[in-house]
Amino acid sequence: MTIATVGAAKITRIEETYGFFFEAKQFFADWRDEIVAEHMGWMVPDHYDPKSGYLKLSIHSWLLEVGGKKILIDTCVGNHKSRKHRPFWDQLNTPYIEKLAAAGARPEEIDMVMCTHLHVDHVGWNTRLDNGRWVPTFPNAKYVWSKTDFEHFSGLDRDPEKPAIGGAMRDSVYPIVEAGLAEMVDGTETIGEHLSLTPAPGHSPGHVLINLNSQGKQAYFSGDIIHHMIQIYHPHWNSFACADQPKARASRRMTLEKCAGSGALLMPQHFGAPHICHIEAKGEAFTPRFV
Repeated sequence: MTIATVGAAKITRIEETYGFFFEAKQFFADWRDEIVAEHMGWMVPDHYDPKSGYLKLSIHSWLLEVGGKKILIDTCVGNHKSRKHRPFWDQLNTPYIEKLAAAGARPEEIDMVMCTHLHVDHVGWNTRLDNGRWVPTFPNAKYVWSKTDFEHFSGLDRDPEKPAIGGAMRDSVYPIVEAGLAEMVDGTETIGEHLSLTPAPGHSPGHVLINLNSQGKQAYFSGDIIHHMIQIYHPHWNSFACADQPKARASRRMTLEKCAGSGALLMPQHFGAPHICHIEAKGEAFTPRFV
């Protein structure tokens, strides 16, 4: 079940869903059939369905075990959440907790939850529904996320009739703050012995890149800095959901350059199988090298 080892760290992918959620041409404004034709050999069937024109994307968390700690990076959509703006994520009822337990981590054993950013598909399992209340799913964890993102989305969430980011602040973020479990970070941060954060704005104002360093080996958990493997070949391609397009491109290039320069594993949140790769520089672009 372990997908990778990085030094003394063990990393396991905890899948919530894996399917066809967005039409490629709507997701990427730069998508051109003639450009992607040369990539069909690797894109089909795990990353793209040419018949429907839809991208295949995974929604998953990373369970990181290092230094005697169990750390969960990004928490997907969550169960029983009202997500009317994304019908395919509305009122999910998946065996996510069972999959986490099968990987060797019960909710009470999680020491830390880290959110690369506060979008709806990265914070959902922060909480669970308990007798009509949203309570922390991981009661013994500290939850680490960007203060910049929290302040930004809180500012957008003032109208009771217009919840920000599909309601995620109200059912998946505020309850963590109210429980006293949130640890908001600002700027470049070191988190314990093995983890550090680098600001990577663009997709959201406070998006962070998470670096794992163990025994001289590295991995980068990139959240939505890069959504789909096609962006390795075309790093200037932004998704429709990137709030600041120039900054998103700069953060993506920074991430790919860090991976290519260090030999680090790229650990994205939405890549199709095999879900992770090394990065090699190729002129102005890059290519993936699978583990």
